[in-house]
Amino acid sequence: MSGAGRLRVNPGGLVGVSVVIVVLVLAVVGPVIAPYDPTAQVLRDRLLPPAWASGGSLAHVLGTDGNGRDLLSRILAGTQLSVAIALGAVAIGAGIGVPAGIAAGLRGGWFDLVAGRLADIQQSIPFMVLALAVVGVLGPSLVNLVVVLGFGSWFAWYRVVRGEVLALRERPFVEAARAVGIGDRRLVIGQLWRNLVPSLIVLATLWLPQAIVYTAGLSFLGLGVPPPAPEWGRLISDGSESLARAPWVALAPSVVLVVTVLGLTLAGDWLRDAVDPVRRGRRG
Repeated sequence: MSGAGRLRVNPGGLVGVSVVIVVLVLAVVGPVIAPYDPTAQVLRDRLLPPAWASGGSLAHVLGTDGNGRDLLSRILAGTQLSVAIALGAVAIGAGIGVPAGIAAGLRGGWFDLVAGRLADIQQSIPFMVLALAVVGVLGPSLVNLVVVLGFGSWFAWYRVVRGEVLALRERPFVEAARAVGIGDRRLVIGQLWRNLVPSLIVLATLWLPQAIVYTAGLSFLGLGVPPPAPEWGRLISDGSESLARAPWVALAPSVVLVVTVLGLTLAGDWLRDAVDPVRRGRRG
């Protein structure tokens, strides 16, 4: 099988990439195309069923919640919020872990030792326990949530980048660069960085769904984005209060959350295979 054939998108990857594209588009245009204000309460429209159920109407395609707010509008607005939080968390985690991994891999010494021990300590603490403790002390807010998620993931970026740099610095092109007097900064920018980018892209696609799940979990527990922000976990939490009477209130955002996380995971798996010739060869 040719290299071009091996790089084709498999069915799972195609589904994942399609979901990612749809989610990103909705994150951009969702609040604009939402039929109603996602925070507007119309109490006379409380717990209206979705359009396909008895008593439902196209005026509220997915129905309404316990405060008469349109579920479709809230889910669309929540898409932008959830994606923004996940991207912000990944940016912070990468912003800390990538430079630390490069420095540790290139220089070693005391910095490598200290950073490695800090990563070991943080990795030994379950993330949700750490997040609950920090957010419980600082209080729930959008900024605190993004910061906690970002700081909670830096060690993953650090370990991957450090391992890549340790492997790359033994390559002949790095030794040749050092032999002609190229410093670490020029070496990273000119040689190592382009070799790190594929791994960083894959790691981002793998951490995005985790950030979305953690965000939803903290919001479900009341420690995420404060109401009335329509974050998916908050929508599920609100719907759980009327689960027996109006299951669609919790079901709709739950389905969106599951599909989004599954799509990101499938896309990440395909992308990892695409940039890893060893794994691609095994599947080819």
